[in-house]
Amino acid sequence: MLTCLAGADAPALPLHVTDPSGLEALLGRLGPGQAAWLRATGFAARAQEVALLPGAEGLAGAVLGLGAEATTPWSFGGLPLALPPGTAWRLAEPGPWAAAAVLGWCLGAYRYARFKPAPRAPALLAPPAGVEEALVAAEATWRVRDLINTPANLLGPAELAEAVRDLAAAHGAACAVIAGEALRDGFPALHAVGAGSPRAPRVAVLEWGEAGAPLVALCGKGVCFDTGGLDLKPSAAMLRMKKDMGGAAVVLGLAEMVMRLRLPVRLLVLVGAVENAVSGEAFRPMDVLRTRAGLAVEVGNTDAEGRLVLCDLLAFAAERRPALLLDCATLTGAARVALGPDLPALFTPDDALAEALLGAARETEDPMWRLPLHGGYASWLDSAIADLGNVSSRPMAGAIIGALFLQRFVPAGLRWAHLDLYAWNDTSRPGRPEGGEAQAMRALVAGIRRLFGSGPGAGR
Repeated sequence: MLTCLAGADAPALPLHVTDPSGLEALLGRLGPGQAAWLRATGFAARAQEVALLPGAEGLAGAVLGLGAEATTPWSFGGLPLALPPGTAWRLAEPGPWAAAAVLGWCLGAYRYARFKPAPRAPALLAPPAGVEEALVAAEATWRVRDLINTPANLLGPAELAEAVRDLAAAHGAACAVIAGEALRDGFPALHAVGAGSPRAPRVAVLEWGEAGAPLVALCGKGVCFDTGGLDLKPSAAMLRMKKDMGGAAVVLGLAEMVMRLRLPVRLLVLVGAVENAVSGEAFRPMDVLRTRAGLAVEVGNTDAEGRLVLCDLLAFAAERRPALLLDCATLTGAARVALGPDLPALFTPDDALAEALLGAARETEDPMWRLPLHGGYASWLDSAIADLGNVSSRPMAGAIIGALFLQRFVPAGLRWAHLDLYAWNDTSRPGRPEGGEAQAMRALVAGIRRLFGSGPGAGR
């Protein structure tokens, strides 16, 4: 799947890597002519600075500058397009940053080219030994990005459920897809959200792992397109709504990594695959919906549909009493107003769990930021005719309100965290091309490892 890699035995040019403090030592290791060339061109090892090295037969190597900041995968993300197309490279002096280099290279080489070829071929990397987990993360990220970038006319509820089946088949996991009357009875709020579309809603359930291992439940919001329903979005707000299944895509990437690394857990993966459309069958403002948990919800706004999808998934997962329950969703614009596009909002009532996940986020350069589950706002969800409403009448704290709504469907004492994601890059940066993004996926894998151990997976 990773088309940016060269075979281990393929002829490859040396790629040297240095920060400004190591530049003189590198110059001393290079041949006199190459060292003189770098000095003459003013190479200073600034971040993302790339210099090609001449040799007797033409191109003989290259040098990447790291700058003075900490080395991250993004330090290497520009290389596939900065080096000549189709050339093959190897890390000349693999260091402790080798895994970050491989991950950054692969993420920078990604392009969604299903309909239009990439403008140029990337340079290829022959990865060193010991970076298997970086390759697993890169492949999972490519898969997540592909899912999010796929146009909604080609990725509806049926196709998203089929992606879960394909993942299960690839890893020997069990998979069931719930639809029709069984969905109406078992996931009534989710069914109501999808009732307005001719593309019927589904819940895909994947189960993997050995009996006796701790159960980790993953719930993903899979709204394949969100018109806003009868509370119709303005056209500008609808443009990127193919990405409203980003939470489900991230959950699938997370599950793929857990299974490939064989972390010592069991998985229960739930994807709520729906389309929030407008028709005579669509749910309405002021409707009251049943939920799997038995709570009645008054619909204050049909564009707050993601929480109605997730509440039934959370209730289903909670019935299994998992050791950890995680949900991922492109839930609120308010989280983006608070934290911008790059920082998923983390909500959990469990301080120890929050610290484990935040530490994992720092470790993997896959950031998130904790926002409070402020109980003082819980009454904002009160309804005069139902157990709760799906929105608040106050135009404030929208991300917190969404998380508080979900918390009502998680039993007290169950270890739970909610991630409110953007799942998109608005612009292209090294390693992060414009389009779908697997936000928080690597951090959540590292968090699961912190909580439950490494297992016999691929090398770290």
